[in-house]
This record gives sequence, structure tokens and C-alpha cells, in this order.
Amino acid sequence: MELLIKGARVIDWSRSCISDVYIKNGIIQEVRPNIQLKCNTIKAEGLVLLPSFVDMHCHFREPGFEYKEDLLTGSLAAIKGGFTAVNLMANTKPVCSSMETVNYVLNRAKEIGLVDIHQSLSITKDFNGKDTHHLDNIDERVKIISDDGNGVESNEIMLKAMLKASEKNLIVMSHAEDREISKYDTRLSENISTVRDIELAGATNARLHMAHVSTKEALQYVIEGKRKGFRITCEVAPHHIALDHRTEYKVNPPLRAEEDVIFLIEGIKNGCVDVIATDHAPHSSSDKEKGAPGISGLETAFPVCYTKLVREGHISLNKLSELMSRNPSKLMGLNKGEIKEGYDGDLVLVDIEKMCEIDSTHFLSKGKNTPFDKTIVWGNVVATIKAGEVVYTREEINYDN
Repeated sequence: MELLIKGARVIDWSRSCISDVYIKNGIIQEVRPNIQLKCNTIKAEGLVLLPSFVDMHCHFREPGFEYKEDLLTGSLAAIKGGFTAVNLMANTKPVCSSMETVNYVLNRAKEIGLVDIHQSLSITKDFNGKDTHHLDNIDERVKIISDDGNGVESNEIMLKAMLKASEKNLIVMSHAEDREISKYDTRLSENISTVRDIELAGATNARLHMAHVSTKEALQYVIEGKRKGFRITCEVAPHHIALDHRTEYKVNPPLRAEEDVIFLIEGIKNGCVDVIATDHAPHSSSDKEKGAPGISGLETAFPVCYTKLVREGHISLNKLSELMSRNPSKLMGLNKGEIKEGYDGDLVLVDIEKMCEIDSTHFLSKGKNTPFDKTIVWGNVVATIKAGEVVYTREEINYDN
């Protein structure tokens, strides 16, 4: 299979130029102007070609909660948003605490064949907060463990988990929340849990990834841990940099104060934030009405971040590509995230000059839950390419042969 993309502005973390890109057998073969070949060709003049996005933090709900989302609809939402690889959380039913569930998810993902899926394993068995013995039985396909949505309450259990993770070179993805304190102060809850996990990571030399950092104090603790040489990375979610608490919408962690948003954006500009991840959390309308926290984020992530971060002048599009493509690819050990010979032919064409209105009724995700509905944004995903094959396209693309 061959694909030639002609005349796009090619942008990744390190380059910005008008070029052609040739993909064969799923791998980028050439990146240079004026490639002349007879094969499937996309005429992409006036568009920007980026590495496809990689989301380290998603909920596709299968098995067990398919009425909210399933692996097919989650994959469709991903490619519409320009994503070709995702990391799924373990809060399914049953909780993903065994290789049996991992195998189920990976086999289903392979049948669907739209995006590369990594399935995280729970830190504690069935999210019971007590038992980590199931971690002894995982194989090399599991790279990340997380009790996302719960957090690990016990200091001792988190210490044991990090020791095992250090031994197996796993990433511990921390949902920083002390639920006893959350009842009184969600900010204090996140901050205390962040400090604990950073100190445990320093003591055990574990790889720690702080999920959905939302307060200025939590990010400052991450910065201090990095300065100490701890193996720490962190992510922020699009909604935590584009919205503040004046928008009444339930997410966990909550939307924070304007000063937190400003500090998170400064952290992005200064290189202290490693990844932008959606925390895609689709819900049925009835569950959302009952107070379920979360946003369906895959289909809005790029335009929201491009509009907020790039068009407002905070960072370059190169930097946004680093946050949404290169860095998560490196953390997950993927051969993606750069437009360079030898890398996977996973790319996304975007129209950065097109303004559009977000319309949740057109989401491919089952979850229509978003505070961005009817928001005007820039940066329209025109086509998503997976291993040299166009898996999503809008009508306006000029696609020959």
C-alpha cells in the first residue's frame, strides 16, 4: 500500500516546511518536495500535515459499560479527532485487573483496526485499594498501571505498587485524589496526593505520570520533583486550560480558578508539562444528569487546544504537536509522533484557517457530554491517516486515485 501527500505544510515538533510525504507499507519513506510517483495521492495544498495525535488517557468503557461508549465508537471518535493511538483506563466491568481482560480489549481493537490501543491495568485488584499481587502476572504488552477514577488511598499499597512498577519498568499513572479530603476540599485532596506520589516515586525510582494536573500547587510539586531528578511526567487536559470554574460543568478533578489555568499554560510554555491528554470520559445523558463527572473529549481536543494555545499566542503549532504527538508517543514506546523517514505513517491533515462551531450532535462518540457545545474554534481535522491508509476524511479533501 502506497500513499503520497503533496504540497502540505509539514509540521511536527522540529520542522515546518512545504513538502511531500510518501508512505509505503505503513511507514514514512520520504519527506521532501516534488516527489513524483504514480500511487494514491492527496493534494494537500493549503493544509497542515501533522503527526497524528496520541492520547494517554481515555475511557472507552468496554467491557461492561457499552451504553456509554464501546471500542468501535471510541475508535471512530478518535480518528475523527485526529488520534491513531490511545491508552485506555481500567475502570471497566470487570475492572481490568487481569491479562484476560487485556486480551479481550486488544483482540477487539485488532478486529476494529482503526487505532492502536493500549490497555492499562489497575494498580490494585478490582480497584479494591488493597491488593497488588495481580501485577506479578502481567506481560510486556502492559506498559501503564492506573487506578484512575479512584486513586490509591493507602500509602503502603502505593509504595508496594511503585516498587513493583520500578522492577518491571511500568509507568504508574496517578489519579491524585484523597477521597476522604475531597468531601471537604478537592484542591487540597489533589495537592496532598500529588506530593505523596512524587515522594514515593523518588524513593522507589518508579516512573510516575501525573494524570490531569489541575492546580498550580500540584504542577509546582511536579516541577520540584523533576528538579530533584525523579522520573516524573505529567499531563493536563484541554478543559483545564480552556475553561475555569466559572463554567459550571462537572469533571474530576474540577475546573479550577483562572490563576490555575494561567499557571498550567505557563507550565506548557516553559516545558514543565509533558503531555496534553483528553481524559475522554463519555457518559449517557441520563448518567450525566445524575452527576457523573467527565467530558467526551477526543473530537474537540485539537481545535480547543489550537484555538486556546496557538491562536492566542501562547505556543507554536510545533510545540502543540510535541505535546499531543511526540511526547506521548515516546512515553508509550510508540514509533509515532514525528514526520520522519522510518516512522509510522500515522498523520493528520488539518485546516488551521477554518473556523467552525462544535456541535455535539455530530459526535461519533456515544458520549455527547461536552461544555464546548456551540463553541467557535479554529483547526478543523480534514483527514486522519493510519499506517498510510485514510481512515477518516471530510468531503472537502482532494483525494486522487
